[in-house]
Amino acid sequence: METRPPAEPGARRWRCTCAYDGAAFAGWQSQAGGTAIQDVIEARLAQIFKRPVRIHGSGRTDAGVHAKEQVFHFDAVWRHDPAKLLLAFRTGLPPAIQVRTARAARPDFHARFDATGKRYEYHVHVGDADPFTRPYCWTIFREPDLAAMRQAARILVGRHDFRAFTALNGPEKEDTVRDLRRLEVSRRGARIKLTAEADGFLYKMVRSLAGVLVAVGEGRLTPAQVREILERRTRTALVQTAPPQGLFMAKVFYGGRGRAVGGAGLE
Repeated sequence: METRPPAEPGARRWRCTCAYDGAAFAGWQSQAGGTAIQDVIEARLAQIFKRPVRIHGSGRTDAGVHAKEQVFHFDAVWRHDPAKLLLAFRTGLPPAIQVRTARAARPDFHARFDATGKRYEYHVHVGDADPFTRPYCWTIFREPDLAAMRQAARILVGRHDFRAFTALNGPEKEDTVRDLRRLEVSRRGARIKLTAEADGFLYKMVRSLAGVLVAVGEGRLTPAQVREILERRTRTALVQTAPPQGLFMAKVFYGGRGRAVGGAGLE
């Protein structure tokens, strides 16, 4: 666990939040071709500070997945007002990425290891979505049974082994027990929003939950089958991974240890 304080004399640890449209990127985590969101932000920081700067995010998002709030930290010497750091970001990042806040944090703050939970939203559109909506939702054409979806969601809420809802391959090296604190299904017009909140999520877990809930809504699965899948703890073809464009990282939660001090932002 990398929680060491900044090593550079005079450096401070900076905690930032950013939002991004993930459609054109290879996910959050750095890639060899430099096509990930992390790569783009680090390239901008290298321009600002005239040296390589490594950032550490609260978690990964896959290619095509979006974020309303991703949290990251880095160490650097910045002797100006935090608002000027935000301005430096805004003048050098592509329009699809926005650094929303920049605040000085305590020296051992860690964006990933200090996180106590995350909230994700998944958007489903019933009917033919227009060209401005389609890139940010999963379009379905069968009218779903919301009552059945909510019944299935209630089965999934709680502390369970979600091995059947992860896309990890081979023998699991990661603990697959998670506390799913919230899984809600809401609708406004043609838009259905699935809200998932937990102490942490497994690889493609939210998209798997969304796929199962939509399958229940369309009558391809029953709530009883969802309970059976959960209890068997085995991934099956009945668990569909929903497409990435409907998924948004919405919020990262921190306890008292996660609070930063000072700074500027859009919040």
